[in-house]
Amino acid sequence: MGPLHVVFGAGQVGVPLALALASRGCEVRVVSRSGAGAGTPGVVAVRADAGDPEAATAAARGAVALYHCMNPPYSAKVWEAQLPRIAGSLLTAAGRSGARLVVLDNVYALGNPRGQPLDEESRVAPCSRKGEIRARVAAQLLDAHRAGQAKVVLGRASDFFGPGGVNSYFGPHFWKRVLAGKSAQALGDPDTAHTWHFIPDVAAGLAALGEAPEAALGRPWMLPAGPPVTTREMMVRLAAAAGRKAEVQRLPRLLLSLMAVFVPMFRELLEMDYQWDGRFEVDGRRFQERFGVAPTPLDEAVRQTAAWGMATYGKKG
Repeated sequence: MGPLHVVFGAGQVGVPLALALASRGCEVRVVSRSGAGAGTPGVVAVRADAGDPEAATAAARGAVALYHCMNPPYSAKVWEAQLPRIAGSLLTAAGRSGARLVVLDNVYALGNPRGQPLDEESRVAPCSRKGEIRARVAAQLLDAHRAGQAKVVLGRASDFFGPGGVNSYFGPHFWKRVLAGKSAQALGDPDTAHTWHFIPDVAAGLAALGEAPEAALGRPWMLPAGPPVTTREMMVRLAAAAGRKAEVQRLPRLLLSLMAVFVPMFRELLEMDYQWDGRFEVDGRRFQERFGVAPTPLDEAVRQTAAWGMATYGKKG
């Protein structure tokens, strides 16, 4: 058995990452409050609270790398309360164990790119409350690295899609409607180009950071992704791969604003609508050149995603 890698979070990225690490011959432990991940081949599931430094330290004992793949509910209030605490706890665990800490991050801290590609040199300029929280947590993590308290590296991604992507744009709401012959609903402009990160590519990128030379640590990296594709094209491609023809319907901004009065999730989404108003591109070429991890071709990524969507949300029996 190879070196121990510990994945904190058993969600849509944590489990594929654990499988990717196991396929490399690593010993893998998945940590979550629910103990999810049991039964995953080559993986040991552990029940623990990552926000508790003592519990996190115990779960990390003997590891060479820790992976932060947790994301609390999509709420600025919840993020404010939980994200700094979880980061602090995992920094403690990484510092005590000597393991590096690989953190899955998003691009909210970089704010509105105004049509320019986001890359490793993009400045931190949040323009949302959630972006401000992410920026503070990223600074907390990287400051700890510079201070020698722990070894840290960030892997950043835009919006996910792929098998298991239940909390993604192309999750249950999309598939249930499309497979029932209904329209595909877009929350923003469906005709602006957007970077979509395929979940298996995200997992492969994080695994590469877990084994990368130490010179690669102490900074953020943009995880590998294919060229930007409009939301409309993604919806049409996914539907076609599932044997459906989807009409793409944009939900009016006024309707979303009215819904936000009653549904907190829509309030959280509205402050991020700048990501859909214009071209929103993440450039992962430096990662590919440095670590040799290339994004999955779009046709294959669409095929795998549609197969999962049909198997998970198609009519049974």
